[in-house]
Amino acid sequence: MTSPGSHRFVTRSSQTVYSGAILALRLDEVEMPGGRTAEREVVEHHGAVAVVARDESGAIAMIRQYRHPVGRRLLELPAGLLDGGPDEDPLAAAQRELAEEADLAATSWQVLVDLVVSPGFTDEALRVYLAEGLSVLPAAEREDEEADLSVEWMPLADAVRQVLAGEIVNATAAAGVLAVAAADGTGASLRGTDQPWRDEPTAFPARDRRR
Repeated sequence: MTSPGSHRFVTRSSQTVYSGAILALRLDEVEMPGGRTAEREVVEHHGAVAVVARDESGAIAMIRQYRHPVGRRLLELPAGLLDGGPDEDPLAAAQRELAEEADLAATSWQVLVDLVVSPGFTDEALRVYLAEGLSVLPAAEREDEEADLSVEWMPLADAVRQVLAGEIVNATAAAGVLAVAAADGTGASLRGTDQPWRDEPTAFPARDRRR
């Protein structure tokens, strides 16, 4: 038995049981401490990006959008999948989503926070940006759920209160809102957009590339 924190979790076998348009389900046999193996279900997913877009007054752009799995509209950040091709740049994807969902462009971009969504079963990860120096773009054409979305401008303090009150429950939005508030409150420096993204998902994009 190795000492805690030193075991190497080797994958002994791997089987794909489902592969769809936005995710795949993989069953891995992983060697555990002591020598036995255990089956782990892994959902492969595209990476994603989200944007905290803040104007000169300090208000941030929130999206209210219907989400079918929970059956109601949620307050979220402009966000989307890295599904524009296997080599899509995360910053370019964030700029695209800000334009498509909020009709906005920005001159200043920084990395706010990196997230792994639920690492117990999926490799899905998101990079959240802070965008400032905003300008309004012509309205984008939207379809399906996005045709019903609305943009709501909210002072950051109000957004923080809504997170803590359980009104903003989208995990990415909650993390982004609280991260901006924490950065403002502590004076912490944010990363440049060229900084590496350690946990950016690669398995599903590689699978897409092979199709």
